[in-house]
Amino acid sequence: MKYIFADSLDYVDPNYDFVNDLVAEGRQAYWDDFYPHEILSEAPYDGMLVSRAIVEGSGGLSGRYSESQVMRFRRIGAREFLRFNSPENISKPIFGDCGAFSYANLATPPYTPEDTVEFYGDGQFTHGCSVDHIIFEFDANAKGLNSGSEISRERFEITLQLASEFWKESQLLAPNFTPVGVAQGWSPESLADAARQLAKMGYRYIAIGGLVPLNVDEIHIAIGAIEDAIKQWPDIKLHLLGFAKADNLGDFMRYKSVASFDSTSPLIRAFKDDRRNYYERGDSEKLEYYAAIRIPQSSLNNRLINHVKTGRYVLEDLIKLEKDALDSIRGYDAGNVSLEDALDALIAYSEPLHRTASISEESMKRKLHTLRMHYKRTLEAMPWRSCGCEICKTAGVETIIFRASNRNKRRGMHNLYVFSLWVLRKG
Repeated sequence: MKYIFADSLDYVDPNYDFVNDLVAEGRQAYWDDFYPHEILSEAPYDGMLVSRAIVEGSGGLSGRYSESQVMRFRRIGAREFLRFNSPENISKPIFGDCGAFSYANLATPPYTPEDTVEFYGDGQFTHGCSVDHIIFEFDANAKGLNSGSEISRERFEITLQLASEFWKESQLLAPNFTPVGVAQGWSPESLADAARQLAKMGYRYIAIGGLVPLNVDEIHIAIGAIEDAIKQWPDIKLHLLGFAKADNLGDFMRYKSVASFDSTSPLIRAFKDDRRNYYERGDSEKLEYYAAIRIPQSSLNNRLINHVKTGRYVLEDLIKLEKDALDSIRGYDAGNVSLEDALDALIAYSEPLHRTASISEESMKRKLHTLRMHYKRTLEAMPWRSCGCEICKTAGVETIIFRASNRNKRRGMHNLYVFSLWVLRKG
């Protein structure tokens, strides 16, 4: 099963100054920055995915690309734009999709099959998903194609109609382009029917959409129903769109038809998860997770700024607590500060970070105690020292500090490295 990384302009400054929290002098974002496959010794994924909504925006919302970046992307193609064109990566796939989550609130998708095929052609994608409309409803026990809500049935029909039109339009692209039909449904039976109809249209690569909110058991049921529906077409491959169940990935490798999946979960967890921010290769079938040490910049953190405005704290005191926290964790890593002293400094700075007007002292005490236990586990293990990735070897303890994008995305890239080696290749 191939891991396709869904990119969202995820790059970092290779010359970032961690001590002073400064990017390199004269640094130009994108041009001087490194993608994960550039900063690591090898790409931590088997291919990349780019959503059209990320590039161009949708539903009145702007994309993440600047106007000049959009023009460059469509002029030179996705692979060159992503700098995913080195000899070891040149043959790896570049998937495209429409980013259905971004326009989920619209009555109909903002894209047409015709302009989507044009987007894939300009971007020189190797694989492109048909235009779909996401269905959030899912009932594993629902029977029949009339069981879903009216909006789910409507989106089901819209997605299939657009897939039919996309299939015809996609024949205009180069022979090496693979059209991928997207199946949306509110139940195993509706997903199976969608896959069957896509197969009859001619699709030999089918992407299963709407998986993000589903639990593991529901995904298993859905895949099982789809495989039964397409067993007369043994050459069909399946792709899992937005698969975020990293811990359970091994359970899905038994499906012969599932050829690929895409996910941003390892990178995003680095800065959007409360505790599981840093991946480590464990001795079991599961990944080990550690909490990153949160030391935000006092002058930029909204909660701390509000504390200063209301007079609860003095900015100079917060700056000192921040400095003490940074010095303590670096000193601990160097062997100059004890574990307990480091924890004391970290919790002292964490107190104003977690203080709210409504929190009781008892609740505050419990919260800080829990945080101390998580931080203690991280510091005792010192996982950054045993990791062999280029991120940890060059940034060291800075990797575990939760503080601004250049650190947090580096930790995410480290997670990609661990994810690719341990979960995918068991290396």
